[in-house]
Amino acid sequence: MDLSALPVDSLTKEQAARELERLAGEIAANRKAYYEHDAPVLTDAEYDALERRNLLIEQRFPALVRADSPSKSVGSAASARFNKITHQIAMLSLDNAFTDGDVADFLGRAQRFLGFEDQRALACTAEPKIDGLSLSVRYEKGQLKHAVTRGDGKEGEDVTANVLTIGDIPKNLMGTDWPEILEVRGEVYLSHAAFEALNQVQLEAGAALYANPRNAAAGSLRQLDPAITAQRPLSFFAYAWGEVSGSFAATQMEAVASFARWGFKTNADMKLCADTASLLAHYRDLGLRRAELGYDIDGVVYKVNDLALQARLGIVTRFPRWAIAHKFPPEQATTILDAIDIQVGRTGALTPVARVRPVTVGGVVVSNATLHNEDFIAGKALDRVTGLPVRGGKDLRPGDHIVIQRAGDVIPQIVDVWVDKREPDSTPFAFPHICPCPLQTPAIRGGDEQDGGLDVVRRCTGEFACPFQRLRHLEHFVSRKAFDIDGLGPRQLQDFFDWGLVKEPADIFKLEGRRSDLEGREGYGQTSLNNLFAAINQRRDIDLSRFIFGLGVRHIGETTSGVLARAFGSWEALKAAIEVAQTHRANEAYRQLEAIHGLGPRALEALLNWAAKADSPVQAGLFDDVAENLAKLRLSEVAMPARKALIEVFPDWLGLVSTLKSAAAGRPHDGYTSLAAIDGMGPVATDALLDFFAEPHNRDAVARLLEQVRPRDAEAPASDSPVTGLTIVFTGSLETMTRDEAKAQAIRLGAKVAGSVSAKTDIVVAGPGAGSKLAKASELGVRVMSEAEWAAFVG
Repeated sequence: MDLSALPVDSLTKEQAARELERLAGEIAANRKAYYEHDAPVLTDAEYDALERRNLLIEQRFPALVRADSPSKSVGSAASARFNKITHQIAMLSLDNAFTDGDVADFLGRAQRFLGFEDQRALACTAEPKIDGLSLSVRYEKGQLKHAVTRGDGKEGEDVTANVLTIGDIPKNLMGTDWPEILEVRGEVYLSHAAFEALNQVQLEAGAALYANPRNAAAGSLRQLDPAITAQRPLSFFAYAWGEVSGSFAATQMEAVASFARWGFKTNADMKLCADTASLLAHYRDLGLRRAELGYDIDGVVYKVNDLALQARLGIVTRFPRWAIAHKFPPEQATTILDAIDIQVGRTGALTPVARVRPVTVGGVVVSNATLHNEDFIAGKALDRVTGLPVRGGKDLRPGDHIVIQRAGDVIPQIVDVWVDKREPDSTPFAFPHICPCPLQTPAIRGGDEQDGGLDVVRRCTGEFACPFQRLRHLEHFVSRKAFDIDGLGPRQLQDFFDWGLVKEPADIFKLEGRRSDLEGREGYGQTSLNNLFAAINQRRDIDLSRFIFGLGVRHIGETTSGVLARAFGSWEALKAAIEVAQTHRANEAYRQLEAIHGLGPRALEALLNWAAKADSPVQAGLFDDVAENLAKLRLSEVAMPARKALIEVFPDWLGLVSTLKSAAAGRPHDGYTSLAAIDGMGPVATDALLDFFAEPHNRDAVARLLEQVRPRDAEAPASDSPVTGLTIVFTGSLETMTRDEAKAQAIRLGAKVAGSVSAKTDIVVAGPGAGSKLAKASELGVRVMSEAEWAAFVG
């Protein structure tokens, strides 16, 4: 069951624990993408929804709060590319307000905490919330000592050399009334004009464009070469402070005025407000002027003005009680949905894209929007937070008048449709069941591995033969963890594909014979071609695990490829096992029953055993009631949820019995079950592997590839090492070897490598920067080793 679709109020305690585990992992991964790689995966609105859901569940089930809960931390670990500096005073995050009521609640809580019985007004500052990168700059005796990113709030990256290139940050403080030790904190950002100029440079250089000013600013500040940072016109607003050696102001307004006096740029739109009404008035004013400010903001920050009251209010967990960020709703506009296009990705996923009448949203012209999948178009998809159908269940059709928003100011989304403006002859959009490729192969929705339901994605079954998938398959084939051919990347593959030289993996190894077709083309001189052909020939002998992974079979990733290689040892053995498993697969009736949500394996097995022994079904009309007959079977394994699931699918008893009998005769046999039973496989990966090789186009492509390459037999794992049979998890930064090398070493020694820590984990090898996995290991009492201890242990 997809718990993310369930409202918080309906979660059981067990479901809540599982959902908190999922949220902890998803939020941690998104923080890493945002803070460490400057490449957010989710929009701000989607990320805020995850944190809000996590907090609501924790409030409902306080006993389930995890040691690695996102509510206990901010940001992400500092990158290993930079030296790290510990903040003397933590750089906290801010709690969020999304409605006027949230703002009133914030002030009310602060007033009650302070004992303001008369509920008298609490003066607060209101300032734009800059969408940039948080930075702390330390001064000693007026001279810049170092500059540090927020990192995880406790420890950040030393970016001093880069900060010295930013004109808004003084190297020496002006005046003489500053404290001897002063940490000034604020936001590094790129103005809209600077962002456009930077992207123009990227465009002229043929480089990738930056998605938004925030990512560009973060990437610029975290360059390893300060000379590159110096070329980026970064700006800085000062608005807060960390460690100081003495008091320098009585109020927030006075403190920021001091920053300006000492040479910092401060925000002219910071305002002192006497009450809730004036805070909200400034919020709405900034919202109206947002596109005119010249830089990105995503809300307004309110802070209690009196610093003595701030000190009394203190902090709670990771938020100060005296401040809150009032986020703007995603900006919206109305336009027309002109068309719905279907794109095909490497895995065959048919992804719909909305082509909309160009409209300006938040200062950006939008002409495309994401549609996710066919359920989203039909209004059947569920909102991840509310659990209710998107857009109130209204479908989308070309010609519709729609409401579009740039969620988090990045990815355009369609949030509503004006059904009353539809033309009378409008018809629902028919999502294609046939791939738009020339092969016209079926596009299917497979079974969901989580709960037996349909996969939300419809996929083309053409695999290598589908021209839309070929190029993506080829890029995967030469990727670092597959064949890893030096000098053969996406640009070269695109060239070879466009010139008709490479259509499938085997063609790569025939390129040297087409040398005359390449010579003389720009970028393909004699030396380049010699190097390319040498790199290709080096991969004619390839590790079996890399060969399997390079095929790009869905659900067969790097880890599973290694599992198969070690389990069978050679390609011949694996191929033979696949052929046997094909003939031992379950029949259609069995797979139909197996896919019924609510009918578990114990109930299914009990029913099949009964059907295999049962006499011919009774005549139609005598005992047609499915519920009554299921109850009469008196099978304890077939409880009420399983009966209800069967009743929903089978309207009559005869049809159910006929399907059960057919399935009982068509259960999977040893060849299939033994393949699926391999640790790390399971039925989902097994079915994907068999489906791949059931397609003649794929079998032929693999056969042609095997005429060019020789998969090396897998090295048998050690059976007598200190870690044979143990489950190992690597976390943090490793200094003497890469993570991939460490995993490969452990596997050679007969260990299993896992990606997460559980009660089944035997050893966690933790390097610098280890976070939630190390905390989980401590919580469970799992043995923890440093990299040096691991090296000594395995010899």
